[in-house]
Amino acid sequence: MSNTKSLRDKVAIVTGAGRGIGAEIAKLMAAHGARVVVNDLGGSEQGDGADQTPAQAVVDTIKEQGGEAVANYESVSDWDGAHRIVEQALDEYGQLDCVVNNAGILRDVIFHKMTEADFDAVIAVHLKGSFNVSRAAATHFRKQIGGSFVHMTSTSGLIGNFGQANYSAAKLGVAGLSKSIALDMSRFKVRSNCISPFAWSRLIGTIPTNDPEQEARVAKMKEMTPGHIAPLAAFLCSDAADEVTGQIFAVRKNEIFLMGQSRPIRSIHRAEGWTPETLANHGIPALAPSFYGLDRSADVFSWEAI
Repeated sequence: MSNTKSLRDKVAIVTGAGRGIGAEIAKLMAAHGARVVVNDLGGSEQGDGADQTPAQAVVDTIKEQGGEAVANYESVSDWDGAHRIVEQALDEYGQLDCVVNNAGILRDVIFHKMTEADFDAVIAVHLKGSFNVSRAAATHFRKQIGGSFVHMTSTSGLIGNFGQANYSAAKLGVAGLSKSIALDMSRFKVRSNCISPFAWSRLIGTIPTNDPEQEARVAKMKEMTPGHIAPLAAFLCSDAADEVTGQIFAVRKNEIFLMGQSRPIRSIHRAEGWTPETLANHGIPALAPSFYGLDRSADVFSWEAI
């Protein structure tokens, strides 16, 4: 167990904590003194099924290392279930200080073949799930004047990626949700931040490896283990992060990035107003040098993780 105990006396909920990034966050937070509600429905990468084994295994590991944790098997996509997660934290430990919205699924498919079910399922877990759990905790955070939210976003939404319209929309939505929470709840000393993780997990493990280039890409990604994400999440839930809110971070192996947020980068003005013709002849040509290309995450983060 850690000697620093930066999360001593804190109670945290970590969703999707049965495996991967969530499991590493839950274990590290417990090692730093937090009592943790380890939430995991136990579904597949696509969100099917319910296996209680992963969440309980993380709880067992935490307890073996001298920490405190309980398992929870609710679905974050269910409003009542999300409230039961918060209620369990309050019933078990009498308080709640941190929420890490990590639960997620993938249903990757090229856009023109994506079904309504593919879209709805991913939005329900990532975006609505983050809303549900955050909203359930918000009333308590407001009452106690304090709390920290950490939400998982993705460069698939912040930048772009192939075959992930559902996931990209959800993850960019999570960034907007986090900023709104930060703005609305700052008066109650409640913080809200995002992490965009680069890490090998079972979700990333669904990426096809049909050619040498894809195989090489996946091999490099395997070096970016979930454990690299956990320290930032633990920090953001600690009192040392009291002044950090409304931010978007990315973590890639040993690199931490502060990500940009949408701001004006160039403007045009015409005193008499614009017409389609003047836009074509003057307006858009003036803006075009600052256009963004059809970049994917891998195009922007083009160097190997260090």
